[in-house]
Amino acid sequence: MAFSLDTYPIAYRARYSGSSWTGEWLEKPHASPTEEAALGQEERDKLASSRNLWADMPLVGCSTQYGLGCFEGLKAFPRKDGALALFRPDRNAARFRRSMEGLLMPGFPEDLFIAACMDAVGKNAALGFRPAYDAAWEKNSFMTADSIYIRPFSYGEAGINLAASSLPYVIVITTPVSAYFTSSHSKAVTTDRVRAVPRGTGWLKAASNYVISIIAKKEANDAGFMECVFLDSREGRYLEEGSSCNIFIRLRSGELATPELGDTILPGITRLSVLELARDRGVKTVERAISIDEAMDDGSECFVTGTAAGVTSVESITHKGRTAVFNSGQVGELTAELRDTLKGIQYGLLPDTKGWMAPV
Repeated sequence: MAFSLDTYPIAYRARYSGSSWTGEWLEKPHASPTEEAALGQEERDKLASSRNLWADMPLVGCSTQYGLGCFEGLKAFPRKDGALALFRPDRNAARFRRSMEGLLMPGFPEDLFIAACMDAVGKNAALGFRPAYDAAWEKNSFMTADSIYIRPFSYGEAGINLAASSLPYVIVITTPVSAYFTSSHSKAVTTDRVRAVPRGTGWLKAASNYVISIIAKKEANDAGFMECVFLDSREGRYLEEGSSCNIFIRLRSGELATPELGDTILPGITRLSVLELARDRGVKTVERAISIDEAMDDGSECFVTGTAAGVTSVESITHKGRTAVFNSGQVGELTAELRDTLKGIQYGLLPDTKGWMAPV
């Protein structure tokens, strides 16, 4: 399944009027989940397409013409007890507000963000659109488990002039999702493309940031790699991110290192959570500049983190024709422990002692 446009039928839309936000719920065409599952592929595609058509939205505007917009990605997880819960939506709410304000738009209130995401999941679940917990997922550490992906995003008003959006929309849609990385291996390669520059928008979850990421990842995939790794724009020497995920290196000393946050690094919520889980286990964590040479010469484990990626092991990195293999190409001990702990909390297999899960 991975990511798909088989969006659930109920979506949320809000509009800024100049002084306040007004929200509404939209119910797109649908049958019951059972009836939809019985449709032929052509009919299912047509139904999915109808849910993605929003005829009353402006076609020409700052988002469609200039990429001026931002988005979030978070998940609701089917839990072992049968419930649904969102993972740290307060953090996404804060980052979405910062992203909108960083793009000089009015920020979407964090309480409205959380309520919209929770209710979008709940309203669709009430119609039967939700995954059910499957105990078989436990056998492979939830690597193929289903969840609900929540995509809130901004959308600029009509206009063709080069101007910031002052009357934006915010839309929240939900869609079923499973594993993000589907390659049979987890090899990565550095790219000489630049994702973000100082004083740019790399620290925001801006839509435009992902243009280069998409291109670089496609080039990496075409060359036989699962993922690409960006280096810094000034020297082309220091690790920054993967195509849509933060990166970690466990050094031979046992220290867990990840690039420090700045205006070229997205402050990932999974990144933040993994750092806390590692510290709980007595692992020394550092946030600092990590050169590609240090990572390749002294790294014993490597993994990437993100809402979609979760905690995904990277078996090797290739840089300028040289390849460094981590942990003999196998998932490292710490990587597996952090992955299993995070997934266990999210899916309710382990107790949520952190208060990270928000029940729907």
